[in-house]
Amino acid sequence: MTRVWKWNRPVTVREVLEDLQQERSIAYTTVMTVLDNLHQKGWVRRESEGRAYRYEAVSTRAAYAAALMNDAWSQSDNPAAALIAFFGMMSEEQRQALRDAIRIAQGPETPAPGPGSVPEAGER
Repeated sequence: MTRVWKWNRPVTVREVLEDLQQERSIAYTTVMTVLDNLHQKGWVRRESEGRAYRYEAVSTRAAYAAALMNDAWSQSDNPAAALIAFFGMMSEEQRQALRDAIRIAQGPETPAPGPGSVPEAGER
């Protein structure tokens, strides 16, 4: 999946093979089997191109990581404790990235009511 995500475009078995062979010896059939398994699991889609297939990621790497985190978190019998433990493992850089992500996810903040403003229904 790393290679498919890296290129962010449909890739052939041959392209993945040639890229992997720069680091280690690997057989064409091994790469073909792995990509076929990823297709069967629904992680990649493929389109026929001549006698070969082009494989493309179904979701982004970020979406995959988020799904893994959500799955792990939902397995906990105490989600708050799991989050606290997870935060404790994070570096300061990761905690800052989390703060930034929360700020983005929450969207623009609603300004606080000024002095003398009338509260809306349900705010009293």
